[in-house]
Amino acid sequence: MNRISRRTFVLATAGVAIGLNARADEYPSRAIKWVVPYLAGTAPDTTVRIAAEAMSEVLKQPIVVENKGGVAGNLGAQLAARAAADGYTWIYSATPMATNMRMYRKPGYDVMKDFIHVGGITRSDVVIVVPADAGINTVKELVERMRQKPGKLSYASGGIGTPAHMGAELILKTTGVKALHVPYKGASESVNAVLGKQVDFALTISSVSLPHIRAGKIKALAITAPTRNPRLPDVPTLAEAGIPGIDLVSFGGLSVPAGTPAPVVQKIEEALRKALAEPAVRTKLEANGASVVASSREEYSRSLQGEIALAEKMMKVAGISPQ
Repeated sequence: MNRISRRTFVLATAGVAIGLNARADEYPSRAIKWVVPYLAGTAPDTTVRIAAEAMSEVLKQPIVVENKGGVAGNLGAQLAARAAADGYTWIYSATPMATNMRMYRKPGYDVMKDFIHVGGITRSDVVIVVPADAGINTVKELVERMRQKPGKLSYASGGIGTPAHMGAELILKTTGVKALHVPYKGASESVNAVLGKQVDFALTISSVSLPHIRAGKIKALAITAPTRNPRLPDVPTLAEAGIPGIDLVSFGGLSVPAGTPAPVVQKIEEALRKALAEPAVRTKLEANGASVVASSREEYSRSLQGEIALAEKMMKVAGISPQ
């Protein structure tokens, strides 16, 4: 009886393996949906559309980008986490999906348990910007302006819990000044707020702010990265500007629902690598102001896990409470 049971188990296991391999061989057999948990026209949306076009050519199937913005990216993440784990729903998993694990008491998903992280795509520095005619040329001058007008100046971010939000609060805490936080739905809207002088300054990602900086419409005071950005060589790091210890970047990649068969995940990962290896794709992504990272599954998972720990640390230092 035990012998029959073992034989049955072996046959059943083999059948499952054959079934999975057959499914992987056929994958993809129809269109794929790539969820972007941010609004259309934002930097993440542009990044995904560039990558999706290239990956579609590799996989020989359409990849449809679906924007599901709202609640700092939580809405789209919840949708993707509940989707069928068959390889036909992807999500652009960016830094906020990790920081939201600490920023929100009930984000509605677990970024490390509900997803398999296929690989990284790009990273962007966080830049401090002001209106071009604000009469502020350095971080020191911005801090002094806030000191002269306690709580009167306002700053924009791409949303609660974003690297921009936490970076700004750390700067305020470190320098002992106050400013009003005005969260927007994405980095593009926060930059528009600076362009329209609805706020006094913003922390935003370089991929969004770069065209406006180059056009002279806004002024970059510093970047919150350990080294200078080669696309902004004259802009100092925050440490060089006199505020050390705040190193922030924003990154994004591709993830799928947990439980997606390993052979299917492997196919997606290979397609992502092939797409990001194309010089034309890299040129498009870098022209958008980002740096291509093309990190592996393991590297990208570690980055997200590290971001959760960093968010917890920064929230404590900045005095930010979970929503």
